Amino acid sequence: MKMPPFTKLAALASCATALLALTPVGAQAQELKIGYVNSERVLREAAPAKAAQAKLEAEFSKRDKDLQDQATKLKASADKLDKDSPTLSEAERSRRQRELVEADRDIQRKRREFQEDLNQRKNEELAGVVERANRVIKQIFDAEKYDVILQEVVFAGPRVDITEKVIKALNGPAAPGK
Repeated sequence: MKMPPFTKLAALASCATALLALTPVGAQAQELKIGYVNSERVLREAAPAKAAQAKLEAEFSKRDKDLQDQATKLKASADKLDKDSPTLSEAERSRRQRELVEADRDIQRKRREFQEDLNQRKNEELAGVVERANRVIKQIFDAEKYDVILQEVVFAGPRVDITEKVIKALNGPAAPGK
């Protein structure tokens, strides 16, 4: 069974607890080297994540503006109907109300499709960033001889937090996948 990218190492949290429980106490005990990565911060601050966000904004901004323009036109049409309503025949008022309801349904459908498309693309873009971040974390793990690196924890002290190292590696020219 394949685990989601950022939960792979998070599953090691229970393993780390077990390791700590089994580690002998005393003079000959070898100290575990544990690291922690704040994955939310990586996805917020790393250059590849910011680039992915900018790409999505560029890709979806025109469509979003079109939807906003359609909603503005619908509101103007509804306001005009309210203003003209006293002077309209019952048939004309009903016809225009039906048109407004249909236009509103159409805008709502387009808005839902827009949101679904945006969410799908966001997941695709973030998956690439997560994959790169995991490669960087693995490189740090190997190079600095960590026993475990965790991503989901309740509390972590600054001594074990390697988030800044991961962000710098992702932002650097030697970042994998660039």
